[in-house]
Amino acid sequence: LITQEEVRRFMEAHPISQEEIKPFTFWRESFYTRNLIYRDDLFEVMAICWMAGQKTAIHSHNGQLGWMSVPEGEVTVQNFRYLRCSNPELQNVVGIDCLAGGHHIELERLNSIPCSSTDRIVTVDKLQTIHQIENTGGTGCVSLHVYSRPIDSCVAYDLQNDRCYRRNLTYFSKHGAVEVEGGLPATPVTA
Repeated sequence: LITQEEVRRFMEAHPISQEEIKPFTFWRESFYTRNLIYRDDLFEVMAICWMAGQKTAIHSHNGQLGWMSVPEGEVTVQNFRYLRCSNPELQNVVGIDCLAGGHHIELERLNSIPCSSTDRIVTVDKLQTIHQIENTGGTGCVSLHVYSRPIDSCVAYDLQNDRCYRRNLTYFSKHGAVEVEGGLPATPVTA
């Protein structure tokens, strides 16, 4: 039986090394990269490569389950809780946690969790689904993410402009091959 706890235990018992994840690591200076390793109907596995200071938008996981480990470097996860917005009728939609499009967004900052190669597995679940991840170290960093079920979009929260919106998710590379970016092959930068 596959459960949230079983996946966490499996990841702790079988940590991936920097050498094993290296074929799936590509960096770019303008933004962190999402590098697909594996995907089927139940799971999505990716390496995310972060230059120093890079971070995600505050975003949700649509009630998706997720596990993260950090084979190289350190990231900090900042967890949030949804309080209210201008469109409460868009919240808690069957199958996802929000349709997006709201204004006057209020989120409560809950806690910060550092995660490095020596730390535990960090999770998202149906209760804790909104967070932001940032490379808080001074060098390049690689995090390994396992998601169930795969998703192709998420809700991003722009607190500065007081709105939320649906963001489509893409990969910088798939199965170790860089995708074409802007009509030209992207140049991988290794850290």
